[in-house]
Amino acid sequence: MQDFTDKLVVITGAASGVGRSLAVAMAEAGARVLAADIDGAGLLETKAALDARGAVSYTSECDVTSQASVDALAARAFDELGGVHLVFANAGIAAGEAGPLWGYAESDWKWTFDVNLWGVVHTINAFMSRLQDQADEAHFVITGSGNGAFIVYPDQPVYTATKAAVQAVTEALYLQTAAQNSPVKVHALFPGPYIVDTGIFDSDRVRPERFAKSADAPDSGIHSADDMRQMMEDYGMELKTTHPDEVAQMALKGIREDKFWIMSLNPGSESQIKARMDAILHRQNPPIPSLG
Repeated sequence: MQDFTDKLVVITGAASGVGRSLAVAMAEAGARVLAADIDGAGLLETKAALDARGAVSYTSECDVTSQASVDALAARAFDELGGVHLVFANAGIAAGEAGPLWGYAESDWKWTFDVNLWGVVHTINAFMSRLQDQADEAHFVITGSGNGAFIVYPDQPVYTATKAAVQAVTEALYLQTAAQNSPVKVHALFPGPYIVDTGIFDSDRVRPERFAKSADAPDSGIHSADDMRQMMEDYGMELKTTHPDEVAQMALKGIREDKFWIMSLNPGSESQIKARMDAILHRQNPPIPSLG
């Protein structure tokens, strides 16, 4: 797919960060955009950004932890808006875990898995069969993370575990559709090459009451990219970041080139991935990664 003009794009997690940048980039490429998120206020800001560019766009409040909610999003896209050409399963959160793994609240585990993993599964369930039946070329893009897919950072095991599972699901979906010569092309999107400056560090702003964190839960102290930057400066390190707009442009390029792996790695991450693979192949103890 080279021309996105008038194609309908559905994006979950579109109220901020990479999702909003994807919405704007696709609109600027001529696509129609259905932006979805649980964050209604953020969706209004995304809609304003799209309107300012004269885009044809729609919004839907959607809770990806609910299959019924994502089914309703798909029904609107196919039944009201005429079919879908690109789906970005992009919604994701971080629970802000801190301290030893065995001390985490069960609500942190459940919320992060419900959004990051089950959100992807629910989106696949809601859209894939209809995309297949449509018989036109379509693209299904799943936002993963090198943190989990390739590297295990010990201070973020909940998030890491969800993204490891997401990568397994994404690759299985790719292999199944490729074996079927499906008209649906599957892509794995990895935001980067550096930490992406998004609102994921402040995910608690959209945390549902049913997953509430106890008042005495340990606090990571990191609620924004600026917090992360300050922490690294305290240790004499510099934090490099990537703007979400760069990720969106990388995604469009990857789709046009029909790439499964849509990613840009910085030298530090690349060397850590290689070190981990070497350790596995040589049956060595896991190397301890540094933030890169």
